[in-house]
Amino acid sequence: MIVRPKWDYCMKELFRNFIILKYFISDILDIPIEKIRSLKLRNTNLWRRYKYQKQGIVDVLLELNDDTKINIELQIRTVKHWDKRQLFYMGKLLTEELSAGEDYKHMKRCITISILDFHLTWDNNYHKKYLLREENGELFSDLVELHILELNKVLTGRRVDEWIRLFNVETEEDLEILETMTRNPGILEAVKEVRHMSLGKWARARYDEHMKMVRDQNARDAYVRDEGINIGVEQDRNRLANLIARMTGQRMDEWIQLFNVETVDDLKMLETMTKNPGIRTGNVKKIRFVKIIRH
Repeated sequence: MIVRPKWDYCMKELFRNFIILKYFISDILDIPIEKIRSLKLRNTNLWRRYKYQKQGIVDVLLELNDDTKINIELQIRTVKHWDKRQLFYMGKLLTEELSAGEDYKHMKRCITISILDFHLTWDNNYHKKYLLREENGELFSDLVELHILELNKVLTGRRVDEWIRLFNVETEEDLEILETMTRNPGILEAVKEVRHMSLGKWARARYDEHMKMVRDQNARDAYVRDEGINIGVEQDRNRLANLIARMTGQRMDEWIQLFNVETVDDLKMLETMTKNPGIRTGNVKKIRFVKIIRH
């Protein structure tokens, strides 16, 4: 059993290796490897001017030799308002080092690379690049650039495919297949690092703890989802019963009982108790009606 690269700790450790990081940046940004002469990892806590301001914490933050700042983040679970969250972090990156009164010419170019393990969009494009452009395509500014890499889409033979396969490996067999098919030095180095981490007891223990948390969270989500559906059905029945009661001027509680019966015996008991002519209109009709409501 291996440590999966899309575990956030594993990804951060992979990107501490400058061979992996350099080739990843080259492939995602589509720039020659020779242009990346140096990389500098930075503190991932983004600056804030006042204590009451929201602080940003990114996964991996680095600088290229031309002072371009790059934020790499891995997002496993769907996040509400993810687009607004990205704008917040990109704004923080763009302005964090600009002091009050400082000339705007000192603003540094900022690139965000978001690796998503969920469907942000439902088209087939799994690597998207966003820039500030006018409607006719004219570039307004290159200071802000966003790349989105979606891991759950069908690959079509692009430069980034092997990195997506790397993040999606789950077994040693997956690693062996990737190792035999690639010539990318960054991918080969990453395969070695994943194997090394998988053998380490400390990383292994942290990974097992992480996977337990993931399974527990998935179980909680499933419970909440199922309960939400049940509550929604119950609310729909009660609303319908309330509507019928208001239209007919009759009591609502017996209509609610009718919509919630489970067996023919329940129907018979309700029929003997009620004096409501609408509810006493034949067991066959009621059984059919209840079946329709339940479906």
